[in-house]
Parts: sequence; C-alpha cells; structure tokens
Amino acid sequence: MRMVTDDPIRLRAELQTFPPYIPGRAPADVAGLTPFRLSSNENHLDPLPAVLEQLARPGSGPTRYPDDAAVALRRRIGEVFGVSPERTIVTTGASELLVAVTQITSDNRTEAIYPWPSFEMYPQVTGLAGAKRHAVDLLPDGRHDLTAMADAVTDSTGLVFLCSPNNPTGPVLTHAELTAFLARVPPHVVVALDEAYWEFATDPDAARGLELLDSHPNLVLMRTFSKAHGLAGMRVGYAIAHESVIAGLLKAVIPFGVTEVSQAAALVSLDQHDEVLARAREIAAQRDAFADALRAQGWSVPQAQGNFVWLPLGEWSDAFEIAASRQALAVRNLGAGVRISVGPQEALDRVLDVTAAFLEEHPDLPL
Repeated sequence: MRMVTDDPIRLRAELQTFPPYIPGRAPADVAGLTPFRLSSNENHLDPLPAVLEQLARPGSGPTRYPDDAAVALRRRIGEVFGVSPERTIVTTGASELLVAVTQITSDNRTEAIYPWPSFEMYPQVTGLAGAKRHAVDLLPDGRHDLTAMADAVTDSTGLVFLCSPNNPTGPVLTHAELTAFLARVPPHVVVALDEAYWEFATDPDAARGLELLDSHPNLVLMRTFSKAHGLAGMRVGYAIAHESVIAGLLKAVIPFGVTEVSQAAALVSLDQHDEVLARAREIAAQRDAFADALRAQGWSVPQAQGNFVWLPLGEWSDAFEIAASRQALAVRNLGAGVRISVGPQEALDRVLDVTAAFLEEHPDLPL
C-alpha cells in the first residue's frame, strides 16, 4: 500500500503564472428589488420564437452522438457569410476556439501577444500552453495600441489576439487599422480576431474581417452564437479561416463537443439572421442611450460597440461593485474598471441611479 505523504501533487508550473477564469457574479437578493445580472454580457431579449420551437422538438435521444463535423451548420455558416464550409469550424462556444487556436500555434518556444485589458481567457490559454506572454496596454481611450502590438512581434511570435469590439472596454478596430496591422505582421503569425460582439457594432468604419481573409491566410475570425443570437446556454462558437488553419483546429477541438440540440438551435437562429441583426441593433440603441446618459452625468465612457459599457474606475471599482450589489445589480468588476452589460430598461435605470449617487458620494473621483 502506498504511503500518503505531505508532498504536493506535481502540477505544471505555468499554472502559477495566471489566474483562473472567474465568471460574472449573480446579483444579490435585496428585499423589494428585482435582481439583474449585468455581469456576463448575456442577451436580455427573449429567444427567437423559431428557436424555442426547435428546442421543443424531440431529437435523436441521448444515446446517439451528434454530428461531429456539424455539416449542416457549417454549410449554413458558409452560405450566410459567403465562404466554403471547408473554411469554417463549429466548437463548444468561442472559448473552445481560444484554447484550440492557442494549442495549434503556441508552446514554450513561442510568444503570444494580446491587448490588455481584454478578454480574461487570453492570458489563461496562452499561459497554459507555456508561451511567453506579452500583454500590450490599451490606449487611454480603451482602443488597441496596434502600433505597439505590431512592434512587439518577434521571430518567436506564434499568435496575436485582437478583440473587436474589445471586451471589456467597448471600442472596435477600424477597417483601416486592421488592414495596416495585418500588413505589418509576418504571414506565418496567426492573428486571431475575436468578434464575439460583432453584430452589435454600429460604427461604419468597423473592421470587416471577412474581406481580408483571402489576402491574409493567417487571419482567423472567431465568433459565437452566445451573444447576439442569445444562445449562451447552448455553447456554440464558430471560426472562419483558411483551410489549412481549419484543418489544424479540427485536430485540437473536443470530438462531439456541440450537441445535436445546440447545432439545431444555432441552425434555426442562423436562418433568422436578419432578425438576429435587427435585435442586435435594438440592443445597440439601448447601449448608446445608456452610454449617453452616463456621459451626461459626468462619466468618461469609451466608445461602446458591444452589448456593454465600461467605466474605468480603477481603485474605486470595488466600491462601485458593492454599491451596485446593494441595489440587486451584479456588474463585472475587473480591477481596472467595471463592465456593465445592457439589460432590461428597468435595470439600466437603476444603474443610472447608482452611478449618480456614486458620483455624489465621491466628488473627487477622476473621470
């Protein structure tokens, strides 16, 4: 029989170099107030009726594996976005894509570059791969510093993450910026453009990654059905990229990861793509009105192009999170600031009450 010792279990040293991903908190229960979770960038609108109808239909049963290749869904993605199915892949949310694209590009001999603050999984997935990480600070207005990011590329760089609209700060990359950046990046370096919120972007100059795929085979577009489609619980993401990159990703993703139910719901939602985009514009209009109301109170709010706004509170982030919690509101405290998802109008009105009171209580708050 083996002796139990006090020696720690041997885990990879890289695990000590980055924090775990921490989901958005649930709202606190406060008597007399409806709780609202504005911490996870979920779609607050009801699901499309056609999607609900599909979810109510019986499937093939839990004893059968789903279509591992997601043939029907990949074909429809190709039809909607004008690419061949061979240039697409379907995964268990965009999160699996982040892991897979890192696995096929990165190890302890490579470097990875990403903007910061941005999506919290970038340091996690690149750190787990053992890559040397280079987090490039955003510009003061919350935008990517693409000049600094391009300057950071070395012979060892294997992967660059971009995020447009940037989560959590909100601004998009412009098409001119992305084009110029790709021209500076060596063609062997994979540039993964995280477009989880692309449907909400209303800036006419926003980057159009699809137009750049043919001229830049190292570009990967990563998207999701979790946000604008309102299918966060279904866990469906997808990428559009060059066939050689897709072939690599297919080797790195989990077999049979996307269930039959999830594939069917995503397919029906994609068949309603015009309605999905119209609903995204509805949320964008709410976002713009909310951001304008915050600015009218005196807050400095970066360009908001996702389904959220960013308050760069810095050291006051904890205090603001507590103030929101007392009003049954869960917001996302990321240390450098607080991200607030667009929710029902009642929730946004209550946030505005909290922000107004917070400014009154903290008159010296630098904005």
